[in-house]
Amino acid sequence: MTLFYKWRMRASRILPTAVLALLALCMAPASAQTFPSKPIRIIFPFAPGGGGDFIARFIAQHLAESLGQAVYVDNRPGAGGMTGTDLGVRSDPDGYTLVLISNSYTVNPSVYNIKFDPIEDVTPIALIDEGPLLIVANPKFPAKTTQALIDQAKAAPDSITFSSGGVGSVVHFAAELFSNMAGIKMLHIPYKSTGLAVNDVIGGEVDLSFSSTASSLQSVKNGMLNAIAVTGNTRLAALPDVPTVQESGLPGYNTILWHGLIGPKDMPKPIVDRLNKEINKILQMPETAKHLESQGVEPSWGSPDDFRDLIKKEVTTWKKVAHDANVKLN
Repeated sequence: MTLFYKWRMRASRILPTAVLALLALCMAPASAQTFPSKPIRIIFPFAPGGGGDFIARFIAQHLAESLGQAVYVDNRPGAGGMTGTDLGVRSDPDGYTLVLISNSYTVNPSVYNIKFDPIEDVTPIALIDEGPLLIVANPKFPAKTTQALIDQAKAAPDSITFSSGGVGSVVHFAAELFSNMAGIKMLHIPYKSTGLAVNDVIGGEVDLSFSSTASSLQSVKNGMLNAIAVTGNTRLAALPDVPTVQESGLPGYNTILWHGLIGPKDMPKPIVDRLNKEINKILQMPETAKHLESQGVEPSWGSPDDFRDLIKKEVTTWKKVAHDANVKLN
């Protein structure tokens, strides 16, 4: 076999691989520049209805207008949001499948045996909104302030009941964090949904709940619930007379609800940056604040790295809460 023949055989094996690599390198920027060229799916890992579903559809509508391409919401409930989330993070990282997550995403690693790393196996895209919870009680419940609630709980441990949408929900963990910081014990009554949890506070079956403003604000205004405190750093514009937990008995306590978009790991940076830019534009439109206020939240924007830092911080926080409260799924 001549030296020339050996060289030709070796080149025939090497060149196709090199050509394919070069083509892939050339096509990557082009795919980002032409994105999107087909409809985008936003997976919402809970059932239709409620504040999160509203947020998903609001963003989908405005993102479709800004990108010039259809964007639709795909509801995939189950396992505390993990069914839909798992589906989303295992999709192709091409920007055409995204997942709208909330705080529950950062709580789930503490109570579920999830099949992916919540930080390393996803691509954070943009934080969308944030807002506080309300500590709401049946109007007949004796404690009307945060300090009175703490004093009553200390006088009779486990005598105060609080409801949530299920073991391991954000509402459940918000109450456990409150109890841990205040040095009290309350009795948790889990329900299958937030709506049922709030309804039984109204009906007097349960004393109180740490509820989203979307679920309880109207009932507070109608006098069916008494708002004890707001869990965020500032008071709600809709309830200016209701103090924060921090200013009324428990300094340092701060729990907010939020929603944001993530995608699968290894999404191309130009696509992530494009989506982040368009979402931030939507969030800064004057009419956006008005629409989000109806759900008791406000726009919140920033970089993908900012969002990753938030996710990382909360995963750590809720793991400690789960450990300290010995929270386990039944």
